[in-house]
Amino acid sequence: MQKRRLTALVSFLLLLSLLLPPLAQAQKFNQDLATGSVLETIKKRGTLKIGMSTFVPWAMRDKNGELIGYEIDVAKRLAEDMGVKAEFVPTAWDGIIPALLTGKFDLIIGGMTITPERNLTVNFTAPYANSGVQMVAHKTLAAGFKTLADFDQPQVVLAVRRGATPAAATKRLMPKATLRQFDEDALALQEVLNGKAHAFVTSTPTPAFEALKHPDTLFLPLPEPFVQGAEGFALRKGDPDALNFFNNWILLRQQDGWLKERHDYWFKTRDWAGQAVE
Repeated sequence: MQKRRLTALVSFLLLLSLLLPPLAQAQKFNQDLATGSVLETIKKRGTLKIGMSTFVPWAMRDKNGELIGYEIDVAKRLAEDMGVKAEFVPTAWDGIIPALLTGKFDLIIGGMTITPERNLTVNFTAPYANSGVQMVAHKTLAAGFKTLADFDQPQVVLAVRRGATPAAATKRLMPKATLRQFDEDALALQEVLNGKAHAFVTSTPTPAFEALKHPDTLFLPLPEPFVQGAEGFALRKGDPDALNFFNNWILLRQQDGWLKERHDYWFKTRDWAGQAVE
């Protein structure tokens, strides 16, 4: 009996000795991942660098030149909860993902719609906002237009922001129309106001806001968005700790109602309109 116990103990110790190296390696791997996370860089630096671009009401300038908007509120609260300062890095939309990949900032909080194509290059968090694609049209040029088919004609000119989700949706759903692309939403809208384009296609709630601001010139041909979207933070791949943190932050701020309260303020009211530069 004693011999059997001794044999069993020896076998257990042998098995334990075989298991310890892989366990130690796994623990070291986890420690290396944590150390290499952008979270450590942010904490050491004391600043969260956010890549963004201006989209009303996501992010825009007030009359003092300061950034305001839903994204700005979200990024500032995220930085506050991390115990660091928020540093915004305004970036042209068509170059914002390459800028993230080269380390010019830590993540993108810029109303970026989650798409499979983008997700091949960057990781997305769970959605922190949901928007849609809609259009606002010129009352004279688009008189009588009520469907996407009405706009899907070669003689119809549609203005969009280059590289944004509405541009891709426009190409897909209205391939016959002439697409005119701009670097800024304001330039695309101005093309319609000047009577040089039939409609401006962009994310909600901008079309509804612009129709209210310019009732003599603009109208909503389709009262509801024709594409639904979900927006997430974008970050570099290979960083599970950062993805976990940002996902849980979004979950907590959804549960306590903070994200909804901020989203409703910027997307369902015009209380902020007096602050923004026209």
